[in-house]
Amino acid sequence: MLKQYLEAGKIVGSRGLRGELRVEPWCDSAEFLCRFRKLYWKAGEEEVRVKTARVHKNMALLTLEGIETVEQADLLRGRILYLDRHDCRLEPGRCFIQDMLGLTVLDADNQAVCYGKLTDVYQTGANDVYEVTGEDGKQYLIPAIPDVIIGKEIERGRLLIRPLEGLFDED
Repeated sequence: MLKQYLEAGKIVGSRGLRGELRVEPWCDSAEFLCRFRKLYWKAGEEEVRVKTARVHKNMALLTLEGIETVEQADLLRGRILYLDRHDCRLEPGRCFIQDMLGLTVLDADNQAVCYGKLTDVYQTGANDVYEVTGEDGKQYLIPAIPDVIIGKEIERGRLLIRPLEGLFDED
């Protein structure tokens, strides 16, 4: 089952004297995070209203309702903000990274071959890179390109790949 509340970012500090927060986005981008007018604490237990939002140097600068001073803002350092997946509209074929973590990675041609679990996604710019951890604990890096990633079956908990030659070879 997919989580309703997803980690959106971490408060890493304050900016200025009026309680503006510097938030490191854990979602798509700072621009994406700045679209939301309400976020949540503790995975949805408490709603918080966003008064203003802007992007500065790949960070989201947010002012939240009830946070008026630098002292109040500094007390929030290290806290995680969440978003409600129902407040998001993703393009067709896109999914949340958090929904992909833990997928079983299978060979697209012979689904009896299991390469391991998807344990991380690195956003490199040109294309994402998926980290797959095998049952033996060894980690492999898979380029997230159409020639390799054949299908994402989030509901079934599977990622179907056609690995490049030598990707999983020991030598």
